[in-house]
Amino acid sequence: MMLIEETVVPDSSLPVAEFRAHLRLGSGFGDDALQDPVLLSFLRAALSAVEARTGKALFERGFLWSLPKWQGVDSQTLPVAPVTALNQVTLVGRTGGETDVDLSGLRLVQNPQQPCIVSLGTALPTIPQGGHVDIRFKAGWGAAWGDLPPDIGQAVLLLAAHYYEFRAETSLSEGCMPFGVASLIERYKNVRIGFGAGL
Repeated sequence: MMLIEETVVPDSSLPVAEFRAHLRLGSGFGDDALQDPVLLSFLRAALSAVEARTGKALFERGFLWSLPKWQGVDSQTLPVAPVTALNQVTLVGRTGGETDVDLSGLRLVQNPQQPCIVSLGTALPTIPQGGHVDIRFKAGWGAAWGDLPPDIGQAVLLLAAHYYEFRAETSLSEGCMPFGVASLIERYKNVRIGFGAGL
């Protein structure tokens, strides 16, 4: 399975001014934007970390997900949430031949934790032996910073500030997440239920 972002979050969508204010950096000088590239890099790092921990796409963008077989006979859970649109499903043969699936036979279930594709018939389309299926979809809360839930936005700012303040620190354990950030994103994490959930 392979998940690819087909579109990226533009710099203009990231809250550089809010982050600068959050850090209480000085303003009113001729070089106010001098640190903007650095601030952008920490915002992007925090954004990626929060998305990885929650399984959520914060900003809306296009994704391509390729997989060799369906999870179930008539349904397939998507790897990120919230999914806003199912754009294309393509069956790809072993030699690269492509067949687009008629989306009228599928339904997108927009579950906030585990969105999925459900067949309106008896089964999802058959994936060619030795081939795979490409699923193109759009996921994310919106295109602008204000579209994100406030607690998620606060978590991104707190984590970006943590990265900024400890940018020279090399002894922090891998995957270190400040308690304030962890508590803010806790309710957005996927809950695994059923046999094998604790594995």
